Amino acid sequence: MHELQRLGERLVALAPQQLARIDLPDALREQIELAHRIRAREGLRRQLQYIGRLMRSANVSADAIRSALARIGATGGAAR
Repeated sequence: MHELQRLGERLVALAPQQLARIDLPDALREQIELAHRIRAREGLRRQLQYIGRLMRSANVSADAIRSALARIGATGGAAR
């Protein structure tokens, strides 16, 4: 559960052009783009939790996302 949330944090930290290169369900992509616009710390924390929950319920392959992140060279720095 926490692993998917951390993976979601790495996705949120990506630049839009990097995110576009990863194949994600539309609902997940929309929530990641929404997280980019959230400025409140608590709101962002809750959004990241929601992204992790969405990844679990959508049966998104964590391994596929990890390999896509490795391909584009994302190391998972700080969010935004």
